[in-house]
Amino acid sequence: MQATNRSKNGLCGGIRSAEISTVVRTIFHLDMDAFYASVEQRDRPELAGQPVIVGASPDRRGVVCAASYEARAFGVRSAMPSRTAWKLCPAGIFMPPRMEAYRQESRAIMALLADFGGQVEQVSVDEAYLDMSHHFASFDCAAAIELGAKMKSLIHARRHLTASIGIGSNKLLAKIASDHGKPDGLFCISENEKVAFLRTLPASAIHGVGKVTSDALAKRGLITIGDIQDFTGDLRSIAGSFANQLKLFALGEDNRPLEFDGTIKSISVEETFERDTQDRKILVPLLMEQADEIARKLDKEHLAARTVQVKVRYSDFKTLTRQMSVEDPLESKEDIYSIACSLLRREKLVQRPLRLLGLGVSGLGPPSTQLKLPFESPS
Repeated sequence: MQATNRSKNGLCGGIRSAEISTVVRTIFHLDMDAFYASVEQRDRPELAGQPVIVGASPDRRGVVCAASYEARAFGVRSAMPSRTAWKLCPAGIFMPPRMEAYRQESRAIMALLADFGGQVEQVSVDEAYLDMSHHFASFDCAAAIELGAKMKSLIHARRHLTASIGIGSNKLLAKIASDHGKPDGLFCISENEKVAFLRTLPASAIHGVGKVTSDALAKRGLITIGDIQDFTGDLRSIAGSFANQLKLFALGEDNRPLEFDGTIKSISVEETFERDTQDRKILVPLLMEQADEIARKLDKEHLAARTVQVKVRYSDFKTLTRQMSVEDPLESKEDIYSIACSLLRREKLVQRPLRLLGLGVSGLGPPSTQLKLPFESPS
Protein backbone atom coordinates (compact mmCIF):
# COMPACT_ATOMS: atom_id res chain seq x y z
CA MET A 1 0.00 0.00 0.00
CA GLN A 2 1.15 3.50 -0.77
CA ALA A 3 2.51 5.21 2.34
CA THR A 4 0.80 8.39 3.50
CA ASN A 5 2.74 11.58 4.22
CA ARG A 6 3.62 12.46 7.80
CA SER A 7 2.94 15.96 9.09
CA LYS A 8 4.60 17.90 11.88
CA ASN A 9 1.67 16.98 14.11
CA GLY A 10 2.27 13.26 13.57
CA LEU A 11 0.81 10.81 11.11
CA CYS A 12 -2.15 12.38 9.30
CA GLY A 13 -2.37 15.26 11.75
CA GLY A 14 -2.78 13.20 14.90
CA ILE A 15 -4.02 9.86 13.51
CA ARG A 16 -2.38 6.84 15.08
CA SER A 17 -0.53 4.56 12.69
CA ALA A 18 -2.52 1.57 13.95
CA GLU A 19 -5.65 3.15 12.46
CA ILE A 20 -4.25 2.86 8.93
CA SER A 21 -5.06 -0.50 7.39
CA THR A 22 -2.21 -2.77 6.31
CA VAL A 23 -4.52 -5.33 4.70
CA VAL A 24 -5.67 -4.40 1.20
CA ARG A 25 -9.09 -5.84 0.46
CA THR A 26 -11.07 -5.84 -2.80
CA ILE A 27 -14.52 -4.41 -2.15
CA PHE A 28 -17.28 -4.07 -4.73
CA HIS A 29 -20.26 -1.74 -4.37
CA LEU A 30 -23.21 -2.60 -6.58
CA ASP A 31 -25.96 -0.04 -7.08
CA MET A 32 -28.88 -0.71 -9.40
CA ASP A 33 -29.56 2.20 -11.74
CA ALA A 34 -32.78 4.13 -10.95
CA PHE A 35 -34.08 0.83 -9.62
CA TYR A 36 -37.81 1.42 -9.09
CA ALA A 37 -38.20 3.28 -12.38
CA SER A 38 -36.03 0.81 -14.28
CA VAL A 39 -38.21 -2.10 -13.12
CA GLU A 40 -41.26 -0.22 -14.42
CA GLN A 41 -39.56 0.50 -17.74
CA ARG A 42 -38.53 -3.13 -18.10
CA ASP A 43 -41.97 -4.47 -17.30
CA ARG A 44 -43.63 -1.98 -19.64
CA PRO A 45 -41.37 -1.68 -22.71
CA GLU A 46 -43.34 1.30 -24.03
CA LEU A 47 -41.87 3.30 -21.13
CA ALA A 48 -38.27 2.76 -22.27
CA GLY A 49 -36.50 6.09 -22.65
CA GLN A 50 -39.43 7.96 -21.10
CA PRO A 51 -39.35 10.18 -17.98
CA VAL A 52 -40.88 7.76 -15.47
CA ILE A 53 -41.75 9.06 -12.00
CA VAL A 54 -42.67 6.50 -9.35
CA GLY A 55 -44.91 7.97 -6.69
CA ALA A 56 -48.19 9.76 -6.15
CA SER A 57 -50.11 11.17 -9.09
CA PRO A 58 -49.59 14.95 -9.51
CA ASP A 59 -53.30 15.56 -9.03
CA ARG A 60 -52.95 14.24 -5.48
CA ARG A 61 -50.96 15.63 -2.56
CA GLY A 62 -48.17 13.09 -2.47
CA VAL A 63 -44.45 12.71 -3.08
CA VAL A 64 -42.01 11.10 -5.51
CA CYS A 65 -40.47 7.77 -4.47
CA ALA A 66 -38.06 7.48 -7.41
CA ALA A 67 -37.39 8.84 -10.88
CA SER A 68 -35.80 7.53 -14.06
CA TYR A 69 -32.70 9.27 -15.37
CA GLU A 70 -34.85 10.87 -18.07
CA ALA A 71 -36.95 12.48 -15.32
CA ARG A 72 -33.93 13.37 -13.19
CA ALA A 73 -32.66 15.45 -16.10
CA PHE A 74 -35.49 17.88 -15.28
CA GLY A 75 -34.54 18.06 -11.61
CA VAL A 76 -37.03 15.48 -10.31
CA ARG A 77 -35.84 13.69 -7.15
CA SER A 78 -37.07 11.47 -4.33
CA ALA A 79 -39.25 13.03 -1.60
CA MET A 80 -40.20 15.94 -3.88
CA PRO A 81 -43.95 16.76 -3.97
CA SER A 82 -45.48 15.15 -7.04
CA ARG A 83 -47.00 18.47 -8.07
CA THR A 84 -43.53 20.03 -8.11
CA ALA A 85 -42.21 17.10 -10.14
CA TRP A 86 -45.00 17.60 -12.67
CA LYS A 87 -44.19 21.31 -12.98
CA LEU A 88 -40.54 20.46 -13.62
CA CYS A 89 -41.37 17.60 -15.98
CA PRO A 90 -44.86 17.99 -17.51
CA ALA A 91 -44.24 15.02 -19.80
CA GLY A 92 -43.43 12.77 -16.83
CA ILE A 93 -45.24 9.45 -16.64
CA PHE A 94 -46.36 8.90 -13.06
CA MET A 95 -46.54 5.32 -11.82
CA PRO A 96 -47.75 4.09 -8.41
CA PRO A 97 -44.99 2.27 -6.49
CA ARG A 98 -45.06 -1.55 -6.47
CA MET A 99 -42.88 -2.24 -3.45
CA GLU A 100 -43.42 -6.00 -3.43
CA ALA A 101 -42.32 -6.18 -7.07
CA TYR A 102 -39.14 -4.27 -6.22
CA ARG A 103 -38.44 -6.50 -3.22
CA GLN A 104 -38.95 -9.61 -5.35
CA GLU A 105 -36.59 -8.24 -7.98
CA SER A 106 -34.05 -7.44 -5.27
CA ARG A 107 -34.11 -11.02 -4.02
CA ALA A 108 -33.43 -12.29 -7.53
CA ILE A 109 -30.48 -9.93 -7.98
CA MET A 110 -28.95 -10.78 -4.61
CA ALA A 111 -29.21 -14.48 -5.49
CA LEU A 112 -27.18 -13.81 -8.63
CA LEU A 113 -24.51 -12.03 -6.58
CA ALA A 114 -24.33 -14.98 -4.19
CA ASP A 115 -23.23 -17.17 -7.10
CA PHE A 116 -19.94 -15.24 -7.21
CA GLY A 117 -19.12 -16.17 -3.62
CA GLY A 118 -17.73 -13.79 -1.06
CA GLN A 119 -19.45 -11.86 1.70
CA VAL A 120 -22.44 -9.73 0.77
CA GLU A 121 -23.80 -6.84 2.83
CA GLN A 122 -27.17 -5.83 1.41
CA VAL A 123 -27.69 -2.16 2.20
CA SER A 124 -31.14 -1.79 0.61
CA VAL A 125 -33.31 -3.34 -2.08
CA ASP A 126 -31.03 -1.97 -4.79
CA GLU A 127 -27.60 -1.71 -3.19
CA ALA A 128 -24.98 -4.06 -1.77
CA TYR A 129 -21.31 -4.29 -0.80
CA LEU A 130 -19.34 -7.43 -1.69
CA ASP A 131 -15.99 -8.46 -0.27
CA MET A 132 -14.37 -10.22 -3.22
CA SER A 133 -10.85 -10.32 -1.77
CA HIS A 134 -10.68 -14.10 -2.00
CA HIS A 135 -10.76 -13.85 -5.82
CA PHE A 136 -7.43 -12.01 -5.97
CA ALA A 137 -3.92 -12.50 -4.60
CA SER A 138 -3.63 -8.70 -4.26
CA PHE A 139 -5.64 -5.64 -5.18
CA ASP A 140 -5.72 -5.46 -8.98
CA CYS A 141 -8.05 -3.01 -10.75
CA ALA A 142 -7.80 -4.74 -14.12
CA ALA A 143 -8.72 -8.17 -12.74
CA ALA A 144 -11.44 -6.71 -10.52
CA ILE A 145 -13.00 -4.83 -13.44
CA GLU A 146 -13.08 -8.08 -15.42
CA LEU A 147 -15.04 -9.74 -12.62
CA GLY A 148 -17.30 -6.72 -12.27
CA ALA A 149 -18.10 -6.87 -15.97
CA LYS A 150 -19.22 -10.49 -15.55
CA MET A 151 -21.55 -9.46 -12.71
CA LYS A 152 -23.08 -6.67 -14.75
CA SER A 153 -23.51 -8.91 -17.78
CA LEU A 154 -25.20 -11.63 -15.73
CA ILE A 155 -27.65 -9.16 -14.16
CA HIS A 156 -28.47 -7.67 -17.54
CA ALA A 157 -28.91 -11.07 -19.18
CA ARG A 158 -31.04 -12.59 -16.41
CA ARG A 159 -32.92 -9.55 -15.08
CA HIS A 160 -32.77 -7.10 -18.02
CA LEU A 161 -31.62 -4.29 -15.76
CA THR A 162 -28.42 -2.25 -15.57
CA ALA A 163 -26.20 -1.85 -12.54
CA SER A 164 -23.26 0.34 -11.64
CA ILE A 165 -20.32 -1.28 -9.86
CA GLY A 166 -17.58 0.56 -8.03
CA ILE A 167 -14.39 -1.13 -6.86
CA GLY A 168 -11.88 -0.08 -4.24
CA SER A 169 -9.84 -1.37 -1.35
CA ASN A 170 -12.61 -0.44 1.09
CA LYS A 171 -16.30 0.45 1.35
CA LEU A 172 -15.72 4.19 1.12
CA LEU A 173 -13.83 3.99 -2.17
CA ALA A 174 -16.13 1.37 -3.66
CA LYS A 175 -19.20 3.52 -2.97
CA ILE A 176 -17.59 6.65 -4.43
CA ALA A 177 -16.47 4.64 -7.47
CA SER A 178 -19.98 3.32 -8.19
CA ASP A 179 -21.43 6.83 -7.96
CA HIS A 180 -18.68 8.15 -10.22
CA GLY A 181 -19.50 5.68 -12.97
CA LYS A 182 -23.31 5.97 -12.97
CA PRO A 183 -25.38 5.01 -14.84
CA ASP A 184 -24.42 1.55 -16.13
CA GLY A 185 -20.91 2.17 -14.86
CA LEU A 186 -17.90 0.10 -13.89
CA PHE A 187 -15.11 2.03 -12.19
CA CYS A 188 -12.15 1.17 -9.99
CA ILE A 189 -10.11 3.48 -7.78
CA SER A 190 -6.56 2.21 -7.52
CA GLU A 191 -4.55 2.29 -4.33
CA ASN A 192 -1.78 4.37 -5.90
CA GLU A 193 -4.17 7.03 -7.16
CA LYS A 194 -6.84 7.15 -4.46
CA VAL A 195 -5.55 10.23 -2.60
CA ALA A 196 -5.19 12.22 -5.81
CA PHE A 197 -8.57 11.01 -7.11
CA LEU A 198 -10.36 12.12 -3.96
CA ARG A 199 -8.79 15.59 -3.84
CA THR A 200 -11.16 17.34 -6.25
CA LEU A 201 -14.36 15.75 -4.96
CA PRO A 202 -16.66 17.74 -2.65
CA ALA A 203 -16.38 17.02 1.05
CA SER A 204 -19.98 15.75 0.94
CA ALA A 205 -18.77 12.76 -1.12
CA ILE A 206 -17.29 11.28 2.06
CA HIS A 207 -19.38 8.69 3.89
CA GLY A 208 -21.03 10.28 6.90
CA VAL A 209 -20.71 13.90 5.77
CA GLY A 210 -24.31 15.06 5.68
CA LYS A 211 -25.60 18.59 5.27
CA VAL A 212 -24.84 19.71 8.82
CA THR A 213 -21.23 18.51 8.74
CA SER A 214 -20.77 19.74 5.17
CA ASP A 215 -21.96 23.22 6.12
CA ALA A 216 -19.68 23.26 9.19
CA LEU A 217 -16.69 22.30 7.04
CA ALA A 218 -17.54 24.91 4.42
CA LYS A 219 -17.59 27.65 7.06
CA ARG A 220 -13.93 26.80 7.73
CA GLY A 221 -13.10 26.81 4.04
CA LEU A 222 -13.01 23.02 3.71
CA ILE A 223 -14.94 22.60 0.48
CA THR A 224 -13.21 19.67 -1.19
CA ILE A 225 -11.73 16.45 0.14
CA GLY A 226 -8.36 17.88 -0.79
CA ASP A 227 -8.98 20.74 1.63
CA ILE A 228 -9.49 18.19 4.41
CA GLN A 229 -6.38 16.27 3.37
CA ASP A 230 -4.30 19.43 3.63
CA PHE A 231 -5.88 20.75 6.84
CA THR A 232 -3.37 20.79 9.69
CA GLY A 233 -5.67 22.15 12.39
CA ASP A 234 -7.86 20.27 14.83
CA LEU A 235 -10.89 18.85 13.03
CA ARG A 236 -12.56 18.08 16.34
CA SER A 237 -13.71 21.69 16.61
CA ILE A 238 -15.65 21.13 13.36
CA ALA A 239 -16.63 17.47 13.31
CA GLY A 240 -16.42 16.44 16.97
CA SER A 241 -15.86 12.73 17.56
CA PHE A 242 -16.07 12.11 13.80
CA ALA A 243 -12.84 14.10 13.23
CA ASN A 244 -10.37 11.19 13.26
CA GLN A 245 -12.56 9.09 10.98
CA LEU A 246 -13.11 12.05 8.67
CA LYS A 247 -9.38 12.55 8.20
CA LEU A 248 -8.87 8.87 7.44
CA PHE A 249 -11.74 8.87 4.95
CA ALA A 250 -10.28 11.94 3.22
CA LEU A 251 -7.09 9.95 2.68
CA GLY A 252 -9.03 7.00 1.28
CA GLU A 253 -8.60 4.86 4.40
CA ASP A 254 -11.57 2.89 5.72
CA ASN A 255 -11.32 -0.17 7.96
CA ARG A 256 -15.06 -0.77 8.29
CA PRO A 257 -15.95 -4.43 7.79
CA LEU A 258 -19.04 -5.56 5.94
CA GLU A 259 -21.97 -5.62 8.34
CA PHE A 260 -24.69 -8.22 8.44
CA ASP A 261 -26.63 -7.04 11.49
CA GLY A 262 -26.41 -3.31 12.04
CA THR A 263 -26.95 -2.16 15.61
CA ILE A 264 -29.28 0.74 14.71
CA LYS A 265 -32.35 -0.43 12.82
CA SER A 266 -34.58 2.60 13.21
CA ILE A 267 -35.00 6.00 14.84
CA SER A 268 -38.35 7.24 16.10
CA VAL A 269 -40.00 9.83 18.32
CA GLU A 270 -43.58 10.20 19.50
CA GLU A 271 -45.73 12.54 21.57
CA THR A 272 -48.79 11.75 23.68
CA PHE A 273 -51.14 14.70 24.07
CA GLU A 274 -52.71 15.77 27.36
CA ARG A 275 -55.91 16.32 25.40
CA ASP A 276 -56.83 14.58 22.15
CA THR A 277 -56.45 16.94 19.22
CA GLN A 278 -56.64 17.27 15.45
CA ASP A 279 -55.73 20.94 15.46
CA ARG A 280 -53.25 21.63 12.63
CA LYS A 281 -51.73 24.48 14.66
CA ILE A 282 -50.59 21.84 17.15
CA LEU A 283 -49.89 18.88 14.86
CA VAL A 284 -47.92 20.66 12.12
CA PRO A 285 -45.28 22.26 14.40
CA LEU A 286 -44.96 19.01 16.35
CA LEU A 287 -44.38 16.99 13.19
CA MET A 288 -41.76 19.51 12.07
CA GLU A 289 -40.02 19.22 15.45
CA GLN A 290 -40.06 15.43 15.24
CA ALA A 291 -38.59 15.51 11.72
CA ASP A 292 -35.88 17.89 12.92
CA GLU A 293 -35.02 15.65 15.89
CA ILE A 294 -34.76 12.59 13.67
CA ALA A 295 -32.63 14.44 11.11
CA ARG A 296 -30.25 15.52 13.87
CA LYS A 297 -29.96 11.94 15.14
CA LEU A 298 -29.28 10.71 11.61
CA ASP A 299 -26.54 13.29 11.20
CA LYS A 300 -25.00 12.39 14.55
CA GLU A 301 -24.86 8.72 13.57
CA HIS A 302 -23.77 9.57 10.00
CA LEU A 303 -26.76 7.74 8.58
CA ALA A 304 -29.60 8.29 6.15
CA ALA A 305 -32.99 6.58 5.85
CA ARG A 306 -35.03 5.16 3.01
CA THR A 307 -38.31 4.57 4.86
CA VAL A 308 -40.48 7.02 6.79
CA GLN A 309 -43.25 5.82 9.12
CA VAL A 310 -46.02 7.74 10.87
CA LYS A 311 -47.91 6.46 13.90
CA VAL A 312 -51.23 7.70 15.26
CA ARG A 313 -53.31 6.63 18.26
CA TYR A 314 -56.91 7.64 18.83
CA SER A 315 -58.94 8.14 22.01
CA ASP A 316 -60.11 4.51 21.93
CA PHE A 317 -56.42 3.47 21.85
CA LYS A 318 -56.69 2.19 18.30
CA THR A 319 -53.19 2.60 16.82
CA LEU A 320 -52.30 2.81 13.13
CA THR A 321 -48.91 2.98 11.41
CA ARG A 322 -48.23 3.73 7.76
CA GLN A 323 -44.93 3.93 5.93
CA MET A 324 -43.40 4.94 2.62
CA SER A 325 -40.06 3.98 1.09
CA VAL A 326 -38.05 6.04 -1.39
CA GLU A 327 -35.13 5.09 -3.58
CA ASP A 328 -32.63 7.76 -2.54
CA PRO A 329 -31.47 8.04 1.09
CA LEU A 330 -33.15 10.78 3.13
CA GLU A 331 -31.17 13.03 5.45
CA SER A 332 -32.95 16.38 5.70
CA LYS A 333 -35.75 17.30 8.05
CA GLU A 334 -37.59 18.84 5.10
CA ASP A 335 -37.72 15.56 3.16
CA ILE A 336 -38.71 13.52 6.21
CA TYR A 337 -41.45 16.03 7.07
CA SER A 338 -42.71 16.10 3.48
CA ILE A 339 -43.16 12.33 3.36
CA ALA A 340 -44.77 12.25 6.81
CA CYS A 341 -47.33 14.86 5.73
CA SER A 342 -48.00 12.92 2.55
CA LEU A 343 -48.68 9.75 4.54
CA LEU A 344 -51.03 11.47 6.95
CA ARG A 345 -53.00 13.01 4.08
CA ARG A 346 -53.01 9.96 1.83
CA GLU A 347 -54.18 7.61 4.57
CA LYS A 348 -56.59 10.20 6.07
CA LEU A 349 -55.19 9.53 9.52
CA VAL A 350 -56.27 12.82 11.09
CA GLN A 351 -59.99 12.54 10.48
CA ARG A 352 -60.60 12.53 14.22
CA PRO A 353 -58.68 13.74 17.30
CA LEU A 354 -55.36 12.05 18.06
CA ARG A 355 -54.11 10.86 21.41
CA LEU A 356 -50.59 10.27 20.05
CA LEU A 357 -48.54 11.26 17.00
CA GLY A 358 -45.26 9.52 16.18
CA LEU A 359 -42.66 9.69 13.42
CA GLY A 360 -39.88 7.26 12.61
CA VAL A 361 -37.35 6.25 9.97
CA SER A 362 -35.80 2.91 9.05
CA GLY A 363 -33.87 1.34 6.21
CA LEU A 364 -30.82 3.05 7.64
CA GLY A 365 -27.54 3.23 5.75
CA PRO A 366 -24.85 5.65 4.64
CA PRO A 367 -25.89 9.06 3.31
CA SER A 368 -25.84 9.44 -0.46
CA THR A 369 -22.41 10.29 -1.85
CA GLN A 370 -23.64 10.56 -5.41
CA LEU A 371 -22.08 13.46 -7.27
CA LYS A 372 -24.13 15.91 -9.26
CA LEU A 373 -23.86 14.60 -12.79
CA PRO A 374 -24.97 16.45 -15.93
CA PHE A 375 -28.14 14.40 -16.33
CA GLU A 376 -29.21 15.37 -12.82
CA SER A 377 -29.23 19.07 -13.49
CA PRO A 378 -32.53 20.81 -14.25
CA SER A 379 -33.15 21.32 -17.93
